[in-house]
Amino acid sequence: MAYFYYDFRDKSKQNCRGLFSSLVIQLSARSDSYCDILFRLYLAHDGGAQKPSEDDLMKCLKEMVALPDHPPVYLIIDALDECPDSSGMPSSREQVLYLFKELVGLSLPNLYLCVTSRSEVDIRTALEPLTSCRVSLHNQSGHKKDITVYVTSVVQSDPKMRRWREQDRRLVIETLTQRADGM
Repeated sequence: MAYFYYDFRDKSKQNCRGLFSSLVIQLSARSDSYCDILFRLYLAHDGGAQKPSEDDLMKCLKEMVALPDHPPVYLIIDALDECPDSSGMPSSREQVLYLFKELVGLSLPNLYLCVTSRSEVDIRTALEPLTSCRVSLHNQSGHKKDITVYVTSVVQSDPKMRRWREQDRRLVIETLTQRADGM
């Protein structure tokens, strides 16, 4: 299993290089065969003196997950909507969506992908044709309750907010909960 969380606060976790590098390193730590593939990439780039391109990293990842007779590989990509879709041609998000299309196109029986994201049009459009299972939590009562519990705990535990009038705290909790949009 390899996991990657896109984080809008961390520039290294907003691009394909961060994703590919993280997945390749995590997988190589779990298998000698995967480690051998990564080592070949390392040697091909002058013993680490040169950075591999994103294409090289993607090829390395595809080679790892395509190894025959290996146990199942689970790739979990969390908060894909935090991957920028604005800069570059193609954008980082477009590159990641292309990777998913490539991986699914390999039809590997031991590869499982789990991608979480807010419901963004480009992500939905790219992933819906590839999915065998789709789950939306945004409008689930348990999800909304979790958001309310979290916002309430933050408002009630913050020393500055505790000095506010009760009706103001309630208004903040209600407003943030209603406008959270699943976040």
